[in-house]
Amino acid sequence: MPIGNQKIGIYFVAMAAIMWGFDAVVLTPRLYNLDVGYVVFILHALPFAVMQPLLFREYGWLRKMRPSDLTFLFLVALFGGAIGTLAIVKALFLVEFKHLTVVALLQKLQPIFAILLARLVLKERLSQHFIRWSLVAIMGGYFLTFEFHTPSLAHNGKMLPAALFALLAAFSFGSATVFGKRIMGLLPFQTALFFRYGLTTLIMLGVVLSTGALSQVALTTQTNWTFFCIIGLTTGSGAILLYYYGLRHISAGTATICELLFPISSILFDYVFNGNRLSPIQWLSTTAMLYAIYRIGTAPAQHTKIQSTV
Repeated sequence: MPIGNQKIGIYFVAMAAIMWGFDAVVLTPRLYNLDVGYVVFILHALPFAVMQPLLFREYGWLRKMRPSDLTFLFLVALFGGAIGTLAIVKALFLVEFKHLTVVALLQKLQPIFAILLARLVLKERLSQHFIRWSLVAIMGGYFLTFEFHTPSLAHNGKMLPAALFALLAAFSFGSATVFGKRIMGLLPFQTALFFRYGLTTLIMLGVVLSTGALSQVALTTQTNWTFFCIIGLTTGSGAILLYYYGLRHISAGTATICELLFPISSILFDYVFNGNRLSPIQWLSTTAMLYAIYRIGTAPAQHTKIQSTV
């Protein structure tokens, strides 16, 4: 692979990771005045609407895809689009701008869930290397979140539900990674992206209609719409496009290193925009957790193929 292409790949994946860090700390939490389900619906519906004139020919794939392809696309939309996004947005809203970095960092446990699910779905074996470093990552995540407090007492009890939602998001995104692995080799990327956003929009439309949350359109302020547009076109679908374009030119191990800019940038943005700092034990836990994730992601086994394929 030419060195120039590798540099381009590194740049695009790194930019996507930084954009996700900015979104988690600065953009999405600014929509806290709205219903979580409604927020997730709009964040997918707006980009999907923009895709219509650009990717309308993708509908032709409906005649070519097998039922199994549609099933896995639906699972990617359900876990990666609906459940995962609902969980992470709910976690960000719960912490009220005070522990956004912790929520963002917990999401980096995603590859552990992806590899565990791959063991069940793809029948891939778990190595001792993975088990050892997963335990380190989980312990680091615990002390990052609760420090030396019991979960129910940490940060007035708000961190426990926020952490559980963040872990649900990590599990959901990890699941979408495994299901996506089954279709990414069969469909062009833009086709998978188009139907992922379309199916997620339909799923979330059902959610907001059944809960009455669609009525929040009347409560959406001009500032809310501005943030919706910024997220939808930049840190949302825009960042995903950058990520996958870059991933075509670099290995999964290199991508793992680049993706560490997501939690690193989250820490920086949380300090610059919200004045929040990690405690010494949280810094130590963060270092241990991220290093463990790095060791898992760069292992010379089949697991490195799983983490970076959504």
